Amino acid sequence: MDSSMIADRRRLRRKVGFWRVVAVLLVLALALAFYGFLFADNANRRPHVAHVTISGLITDDSELLERLAKIKDEDAVKALVVSISSPGGTTYGGERIFKAIRAIAAKKPVVSDVRTLAASAGYMIATAGDTIIAGDSSITGSIGVIFQYPQVKPLLDKIGVSMEEIKSSPLKAEPSPFHPASEEAKAMINNMIVDSYAWFVDLVADRRKLPREDVLKLADGTIFTGRQALKMKLIDQLGGDEEIRAYLATKNVSKDLPEIDWNKKSSTPFLLAGAASQILTLLGYGDLARSQDLTGILPQKLLLDGLVSVWQVGHD
Repeated sequence: MDSSMIADRRRLRRKVGFWRVVAVLLVLALALAFYGFLFADNANRRPHVAHVTISGLITDDSELLERLAKIKDEDAVKALVVSISSPGGTTYGGERIFKAIRAIAAKKPVVSDVRTLAASAGYMIATAGDTIIAGDSSITGSIGVIFQYPQVKPLLDKIGVSMEEIKSSPLKAEPSPFHPASEEAKAMINNMIVDSYAWFVDLVADRRKLPREDVLKLADGTIFTGRQALKMKLIDQLGGDEEIRAYLATKNVSKDLPEIDWNKKSSTPFLLAGAASQILTLLGYGDLARSQDLTGILPQKLLLDGLVSVWQVGHD
């Protein structure tokens, strides 16, 4: 057999291997689509209690808001349980989620389930529920607003770099990381914080049916355990899943109804990527699968802008 025939056979083998992988991936994609249609969607159409988990730093999360809107309009959802494990986040992000949950509560019972931590904007969201249930040692509270900005001028001075600016008015683009804030800029920022803080306090007073003066005494950034929060009337009950279903039973939501997670699912392309990696390995293309890093395409990145309601562990 001459060298040309050997080269032709190798090219043919590569083509066959390529189309074999393509065929398997297409079959897998169809199977996933069929599964989603037949089981996942149909499961959400049976009468059930929806469950949503809100964790990590809270932002203006459009995907979560879309999910909550679907829960509001889905007749099969007879109640909603919102489990919260968050130190807080942006005030605006918490506001939007709060309003979305209140829209659901106008149509069906909502329980706020405080897990390990629901502080600041996390507590703000918790107040949207018809009732708040927390663990004895859960952490909650930290009612308040903060605005932070970096100051890099000392570093720039050390390396010999300066920033010059020309602006239309003294408060434009203030505060700046390139020079200390003026007293006027500090007053402007403080006015924003005071206004947002007043809104937060009024929200808690309204939702918890407490005198504003009492809420102000609690709204100094202090955090509370679940047991302390119960005494302060910041939550309604101590407990967990059993107490949640018992409360829903008082709202004519049967304990026999299944609880179905409406949490964010990995999108089909990422599911397909993970399955494709395994298939490529089985077919002898493990090196290719590893080199393409099909299951870790996008790194997580978080940027918080604007006023923040967040309890920062270990912050000086």
